[in-house]
Amino acid sequence: MEKIPMTRAGYAALETELKQLKSVERPAIISAIAEAREHGDLSENAEYHSAREKQSFIEGRIKEIEGALGLAEVIDPTSLSGSIKFGATVTLVDEDTDEEKTWQIVGEHEANIEKGLLNIKSPIARALIGKEEGDSVEVRTPGGEKSYEVLSIAYR
Repeated sequence: MEKIPMTRAGYAALETELKQLKSVERPAIISAIAEAREHGDLSENAEYHSAREKQSFIEGRIKEIEGALGLAEVIDPTSLSGSIKFGATVTLVDEDTDEEKTWQIVGEHEANIEKGLLNIKSPIARALIGKEEGDSVEVRTPGGEKSYEVLSIAYR
Protein backbone atom coordinates (compact mmCIF):
# COMPACT_ATOMS: atom_id res chain seq x y z
CA MET A 1 0.00 0.00 0.00
CA GLU A 2 1.05 3.56 -0.62
CA LYS A 3 2.27 5.58 2.37
CA ILE A 4 0.14 8.57 3.41
CA PRO A 5 2.20 11.73 4.04
CA MET A 6 1.24 13.51 7.24
CA THR A 7 2.62 16.21 9.51
CA ARG A 8 3.24 15.51 13.21
CA ALA A 9 0.26 17.72 14.08
CA GLY A 10 -2.00 15.85 11.66
CA TYR A 11 -0.90 12.49 13.05
CA ALA A 12 -1.49 13.64 16.63
CA ALA A 13 -4.95 14.98 15.74
CA LEU A 14 -5.96 11.63 14.23
CA GLU A 15 -4.64 9.77 17.28
CA THR A 16 -6.68 12.07 19.55
CA GLU A 17 -9.83 11.56 17.49
CA LEU A 18 -9.33 7.78 17.52
CA LYS A 19 -8.89 7.76 21.30
CA GLN A 20 -12.08 9.86 21.69
CA LEU A 21 -14.06 7.53 19.43
CA LYS A 22 -12.87 4.36 21.19
CA SER A 23 -13.02 5.52 24.80
CA VAL A 24 -16.03 7.88 24.78
CA GLU A 25 -18.19 7.62 21.66
CA ARG A 26 -18.20 3.83 21.24
CA PRO A 27 -19.18 3.05 24.88
CA ALA A 28 -21.86 5.78 24.80
CA ILE A 29 -23.47 4.39 21.65
CA ILE A 30 -23.38 0.82 22.99
CA SER A 31 -25.19 2.07 26.08
CA ALA A 32 -27.75 3.96 23.94
CA ILE A 33 -28.44 0.82 21.86
CA ALA A 34 -28.97 -1.27 25.01
CA GLU A 35 -31.36 1.34 26.39
CA ALA A 36 -33.30 1.52 23.11
CA ARG A 37 -33.61 -2.29 23.02
CA GLU A 38 -35.35 -2.17 26.38
CA HIS A 39 -38.18 -0.15 24.82
CA GLY A 40 -39.51 -3.22 23.04
CA ASP A 41 -40.38 -3.74 19.37
CA LEU A 42 -37.20 -2.90 17.41
CA SER A 43 -38.94 -2.67 14.02
CA GLU A 44 -40.68 0.57 15.01
CA ASN A 45 -38.09 1.89 17.44
CA ALA A 46 -36.61 5.11 15.97
CA GLU A 47 -34.15 5.54 18.86
CA TYR A 48 -32.72 2.07 18.19
CA HIS A 49 -32.34 2.65 14.44
CA SER A 50 -30.76 6.05 15.02
CA ALA A 51 -28.29 4.61 17.53
CA ARG A 52 -27.40 1.73 15.17
CA GLU A 53 -26.79 4.20 12.35
CA LYS A 54 -24.53 6.29 14.59
CA GLN A 55 -22.70 3.14 15.68
CA SER A 56 -22.10 2.25 12.04
CA PHE A 57 -20.65 5.71 11.39
CA ILE A 58 -18.39 5.52 14.47
CA GLU A 59 -17.08 2.06 13.57
CA GLY A 60 -16.43 3.17 9.99
CA ARG A 61 -14.54 6.24 11.16
CA ILE A 62 -12.46 4.14 13.58
CA LYS A 63 -11.45 1.81 10.72
CA GLU A 64 -10.66 4.77 8.45
CA ILE A 65 -8.42 6.43 11.08
CA GLU A 66 -6.68 3.17 12.01
CA GLY A 67 -5.96 2.56 8.32
CA ALA A 68 -4.58 6.07 7.83
CA LEU A 69 -2.40 5.87 10.93
CA GLY A 70 -1.10 2.46 9.84
CA LEU A 71 0.01 3.85 6.48
CA ALA A 72 1.15 7.24 7.78
CA GLU A 73 4.56 8.59 6.89
CA VAL A 74 5.15 11.42 9.35
CA ILE A 75 7.17 14.20 7.74
CA ASP A 76 8.73 17.00 9.77
CA PRO A 77 8.52 20.17 7.63
CA THR A 78 11.16 21.94 9.75
CA SER A 79 13.80 19.57 8.34
CA LEU A 80 12.98 20.61 4.75
CA SER A 81 13.98 23.57 2.60
CA GLY A 82 14.12 24.70 -1.01
CA SER A 83 11.36 24.56 -3.58
CA ILE A 84 7.73 23.85 -2.65
CA LYS A 85 7.04 20.33 -1.44
CA PHE A 86 4.93 18.59 1.21
CA GLY A 87 4.85 20.57 4.45
CA ALA A 88 5.70 23.94 2.89
CA THR A 89 3.84 27.02 4.08
CA VAL A 90 3.36 29.07 0.93
CA THR A 91 2.23 32.67 0.54
CA LEU A 92 0.74 33.45 -2.85
CA VAL A 93 -0.72 36.54 -4.47
CA ASP A 94 -3.60 36.21 -6.93
CA GLU A 95 -2.30 37.97 -10.05
CA ASP A 96 -5.81 39.17 -10.98
CA THR A 97 -7.05 40.51 -7.63
CA ASP A 98 -3.75 41.09 -5.72
CA GLU A 99 -5.29 39.09 -2.84
CA GLU A 100 -2.69 37.28 -0.70
CA LYS A 101 -3.29 33.76 0.60
CA THR A 102 -1.15 31.56 2.84
CA TRP A 103 -1.51 27.78 2.90
CA GLN A 104 0.44 24.86 4.31
CA ILE A 105 0.53 21.81 2.06
CA VAL A 106 -0.53 18.79 4.15
CA GLY A 107 -1.91 15.26 3.75
CA GLU A 108 -5.52 14.68 2.77
CA HIS A 109 -6.58 13.49 6.25
CA GLU A 110 -5.50 16.75 7.88
CA ALA A 111 -6.53 19.19 5.15
CA ASN A 112 -8.86 22.03 6.15
CA ILE A 113 -8.98 24.97 3.77
CA GLU A 114 -10.58 27.27 6.38
CA LYS A 115 -7.54 26.71 8.62
CA GLY A 116 -5.10 27.24 5.75
CA LEU A 117 -4.27 23.53 5.42
CA LEU A 118 -4.22 22.60 1.72
CA ASN A 119 -4.62 18.96 0.59
CA ILE A 120 -1.50 17.82 -1.30
CA LYS A 121 -3.80 16.21 -3.89
CA SER A 122 -5.67 19.47 -4.62
CA PRO A 123 -5.16 21.18 -8.00
CA ILE A 124 -3.47 24.19 -6.38
CA ALA A 125 -1.02 22.08 -4.34
CA ARG A 126 -0.16 19.90 -7.33
CA ALA A 127 0.55 23.02 -9.40
CA LEU A 128 2.74 24.48 -6.63
CA ILE A 129 4.99 21.43 -6.09
CA GLY A 130 8.51 22.17 -7.32
CA LYS A 131 8.00 25.93 -7.71
CA GLU A 132 10.33 28.58 -6.24
CA GLU A 133 9.77 32.06 -4.80
CA GLY A 134 8.88 34.49 -7.60
CA ASP A 135 7.49 31.78 -9.88
CA SER A 136 4.11 32.24 -11.53
CA VAL A 137 1.64 29.36 -11.29
CA GLU A 138 -1.37 28.64 -13.52
CA VAL A 139 -4.06 26.59 -11.79
CA ARG A 140 -7.15 25.11 -13.40
CA THR A 141 -9.87 25.23 -10.74
CA PRO A 142 -13.60 24.47 -10.91
CA GLY A 143 -14.13 28.25 -11.05
CA GLY A 144 -11.79 28.63 -14.04
CA GLU A 145 -8.11 29.46 -14.59
CA LYS A 146 -6.27 31.23 -11.77
CA SER A 147 -2.80 32.77 -11.83
CA TYR A 148 -0.73 33.09 -8.67
CA GLU A 149 2.77 34.34 -7.92
CA VAL A 150 4.74 32.61 -5.16
CA LEU A 151 5.71 35.32 -2.63
CA SER A 152 7.35 33.15 0.03
CA ILE A 153 8.06 29.56 1.04
CA ALA A 154 8.63 28.56 4.66
CA TYR A 155 9.07 25.25 6.43
CA ARG A 156 7.77 25.49 10.01
